[in-house]
Amino acid sequence: MKQTRREFVRRSCCTAAALGVASSFSRFGLVNALAQAPTDFRALVCIFLFGGNDANNMLVPMDPAGYANYQNIRQQLANGGLALDQGSLLPITSKTQQVGTTAFGLHPGVPELQSMYTKGQLAFLANTGTLVAPTTRAEYLARTKVLPANLFSHQDQQLQWQTSAPDSFATSGWAGRVADKIQPVFNANALFPPITTVSGTAIFCTGQQTEPYAIFPGSTPGLSGFGGSASSTARLQALQQLLTFDTGISLIQSANSITSNAVSDSQTLSAALASAGTLATVFPKTGIGSQLLQVAQILKVRSTLGLNRQIFFCSLGGFDTHTDQIATQQNLFAALSPAMNAFYNATVEIGLPQQVTTFTMSDFSRTFQPASGGGTDHGWGGVQMMMGGAVLGGDIYGTLPTFALGGPDDSGNNGRWIPTTSIDQYGATLASWFGVQASDLPAIFPNLSNFTTTKLGFLG
Repeated sequence: MKQTRREFVRRSCCTAAALGVASSFSRFGLVNALAQAPTDFRALVCIFLFGGNDANNMLVPMDPAGYANYQNIRQQLANGGLALDQGSLLPITSKTQQVGTTAFGLHPGVPELQSMYTKGQLAFLANTGTLVAPTTRAEYLARTKVLPANLFSHQDQQLQWQTSAPDSFATSGWAGRVADKIQPVFNANALFPPITTVSGTAIFCTGQQTEPYAIFPGSTPGLSGFGGSASSTARLQALQQLLTFDTGISLIQSANSITSNAVSDSQTLSAALASAGTLATVFPKTGIGSQLLQVAQILKVRSTLGLNRQIFFCSLGGFDTHTDQIATQQNLFAALSPAMNAFYNATVEIGLPQQVTTFTMSDFSRTFQPASGGGTDHGWGGVQMMMGGAVLGGDIYGTLPTFALGGPDDSGNNGRWIPTTSIDQYGATLASWFGVQASDLPAIFPNLSNFTTTKLGFLG
C-alpha cells in the first residue's frame, strides 16, 4: 500500500517509541530567535481512562429524592444491580446546586480524591463529551444537528477526545497543537521536546510540528546495548555518523532525523535524571503509579531541560465494564486514587503545586440503566476530574444531566446522557491557563466558536 511521507514518518515514530527510544520533531521550524521565554513554568498532565469510565457510580446524588431515583434505576446490589449502598459513598458538597441538590457521594474506592476535593485541590466537570455544537434530545433524535462520527465506538471516541475533531479526520492531537503554539514563545531555548508520553503512542501528543518523547516508566532513557563500555560508545558514535549520511531520499532522511533526535533527547534526559536525586514522596507500585512517578521525576529536572511548558500523557485501561462492573471499577479506582494523590504530593515536594494541572479524559461514560451480567453499555457524556493548586477545587462545574430514562438529556431510553459541555470547552480552558492566546484557540479547537462559553472557570 502506498504511504504518504507523513504516514511513513508517523509509523517511524511509533517504532522508535516501541524500542524505548523517543521520537521528536519538536525542533523543526519552531525556533523563533525573537521570542523571549518567560521564567514561569506550567505543565498539563493528562490521565486517559481507556474503556469508558462509568461516571454514574463515581459521582452520585445523595439527597433523598436523588439517591432513591439512582437506586431505583441502577437497582440494588443485593438484586444483582449496580446501585452502591448509600452508607458506603464518600460524602462531598458542591458549592453550586446540581440536579436539585448540593449533596453528593463519591465511589467508596476514592478516599484520597475525596480528601483532595475537600481541601480544594480537586474538582469535577459534569456531563462532558464529544460535541460539534450544543445538541438537545429533540435535535439528536431528528438528526437536525451535526453529530460526532460513530458515537459509542471506543476507537472513534478515543480519537475524538484526543484530537477534538468529532466531525472530521484529524492527523494531530489537541495537545500537540497546543505545543505548536506555545513552543516558540515559552520553550524557545528548550533542550528537550515539550510533550512526553509515559503510556505508549497517542495522537493526543502529536502536533503539526511537535512529536512527543516516549519513555517506558522506570526505564533508563537511551538505546539498549549502546553504553557502559568503550566498544558500546564506539558503536553509538558510528550509528550517529550513519544517521548524518545524506542518502538523497527524503523518506530515509526523515527517518534518520527522527532516530538522531531520539538518541540526542535520550542522552539529555538520562543525564538530567542522573543528577536529580530521588523523590521522598512514595508512589503506589501500580501501572498508573509508575507512570505518574516518572512524570514527577521529569518535572523535577525541568530547568535542566530548558522547558517552561510541558505536557504529559498517562493512561489507565480496563474501564470497559460490560460485566462485573462493581469489582472491576473498585480495583481501578483503588489504583487511580492513591496514585493521583501521590502525584499531587510530589508536585508539592518539588515546589510546583500551582504550576501543574492534572486532568482526566475517557472514551465516554456508560448507560445509567444496567446491562445484563452486572455491567453497563457504552454511554456518552461523563464526569471528568481536574487536580492541582491552580484548580478552584471543592466544586462541580458544568451541568449534571437529569437522571431520567428517556428524559430531556437522554439520547435514547437507557441513560446515555447527551453532553452539555464539549471537549473544545474543556480543552480551551486548560490551554488558556497553559498560555495559549485566545486568538490561537480556534486553530486548536475547531468547533469552539459553536459554544457560547469558552472558559469554564475551574482554573484560577
